[in-house]
Amino acid sequence: MRLRYLLLLIAVLAVAVAAPSGALGARGSEEPATPPASVGAVVDKCDVPHGAKLPLGCFKPDEEFELKDWVPIHAGGLNLSINKAVAYIMLASVLTMLLGISLMRIKIGRTPGKRQALGETIYEVAQVQVAEQGLPAKAIGTWFPYVATVMLFIWVVNMIGFVPLPLSDQKFHIGGLEIPTFSVYAATSQLSVPLVLALITFFVTHVEGIRWNGPRKYFASWIPDAPKPALVLIVPIEILSQFMRLISLSVRLYANMLAGHMLILVMIGLIFILDSPMKFLGLPGALIFYLFEVVIVVTIQAYIFAALSAIYIGSAVEPEH
Repeated sequence: MRLRYLLLLIAVLAVAVAAPSGALGARGSEEPATPPASVGAVVDKCDVPHGAKLPLGCFKPDEEFELKDWVPIHAGGLNLSINKAVAYIMLASVLTMLLGISLMRIKIGRTPGKRQALGETIYEVAQVQVAEQGLPAKAIGTWFPYVATVMLFIWVVNMIGFVPLPLSDQKFHIGGLEIPTFSVYAATSQLSVPLVLALITFFVTHVEGIRWNGPRKYFASWIPDAPKPALVLIVPIEILSQFMRLISLSVRLYANMLAGHMLILVMIGLIFILDSPMKFLGLPGALIFYLFEVVIVVTIQAYIFAALSAIYIGSAVEPEH
């Protein structure tokens, strides 16, 4: 039974990926006109203008990560438009709140039920494995809610990125109605999303460091004990390392989610771009990458981001020197 459900899931993913990418959506539509080629030149039928539908047999998985404004909102030169990434973030925010309320606001009984056991497990991981490992005792009460929320939110937004949802730029027509196609997409595969989360941790880290130690003592902790001539080289490196934390937090999450989705899209796309029977090997490959991302990568990335956030805040509250 489990194998049957897994194969059904892969079939749904195949349809979800093919339609928005244009591999199936081009059926029944006219192919865009291509400029005449010179004699002897090789014409690439997939080389179409940006935004145009791809001909049948073409597949460009990178286009699935392009963002188009759904609800244009512009404040001066600032673009606040709602697009696919924003829609996923809004959905993940609502699901995170519902998950927290459903797991934590329960009546505790003598015999824990499944929901209570799951809530206690998540709480214990956030408390023992994340907060207590990085935060000093005097800061746990203040910043445990933050690191726990960040961990749960990133897990939710990553997880729904592997669920085919009708949140796509591509549409199909039924009875004159435009209906969005199902697709898989991760908001964290856009660098701006993990970068904003990393900026929050970065800002909080230095504010807490100054609040607990004062500006002089806190910034003095950036200067290691070393001979004065060596400080000319060491101090700039120490300052740079503080800003490298932004890359450590954001790029790790962004790169892992982007790479995972690209691998799944490419493996499924082999069905539509190859003519040999070998093309069906893409399904087992997509299944392997899909399960690896859902079972391992999603949880690990949420845990690492929260754990590093706790460590950075803790090291600012109680500097080593």
